[in-house]
Amino acid sequence: MPLRVTFVAAARGTALLAERFEDDRPLDQGGWDEVQRVAGALLPLAAAELRYCSPTPRSRATGAALGYAPLVQLALRDCDMGRWRGLTPAEAMAREPEAVDAWLADPRSTPHGGESLPAFISRVGGWLDTRPADDGGRIVAVAEPSVIRAALVYALKAPPQTYWNIDVRPLSTTTVTGGAGRWNLRFDGVPAQGPRS
Repeated sequence: MPLRVTFVAAARGTALLAERFEDDRPLDQGGWDEVQRVAGALLPLAAAELRYCSPTPRSRATGAALGYAPLVQLALRDCDMGRWRGLTPAEAMAREPEAVDAWLADPRSTPHGGESLPAFISRVGGWLDTRPADDGGRIVAVAEPSVIRAALVYALKAPPQTYWNIDVRPLSTTTVTGGAGRWNLRFDGVPAQGPRS
């Protein structure tokens, strides 16, 4: 039986314009309110045989609030942004405009001193490929939107620059089915969408 991995995007902890690289701030009141609004629609995913989450406070809190009791997976951490960690994109651009331009133009570049986009995608894809098929067919993973974008690029075998063209909204769900190296994107009815920002 093919695996069914449903990713749930963590609730937002800050306004979109205040998002930071490798942001590890907890959910704010707005994030908690969003989770409460969609909890009923996302609760059925708690029946998955395996439940995981990214190590960020937002992902852990979202998974706990939805009743998933998820197991933290270090492989589902955000991309290592080196010296840009904790900065907003605008702050990084103000400090190092040429480095940010190079990073956006070439997915293999690491001007921040951290992880390249292909390395990030491969790490998340490696996690996906090593999910144990014999432990059950359904998995739910609460993760940061960036991690879900990386998983989708990997699953679709798309070029790394495709990462920039995928928009993952807070508390949205995305499902891939299959197994190691053979993933398909599955479109179901969307049970919940976070508010548009």
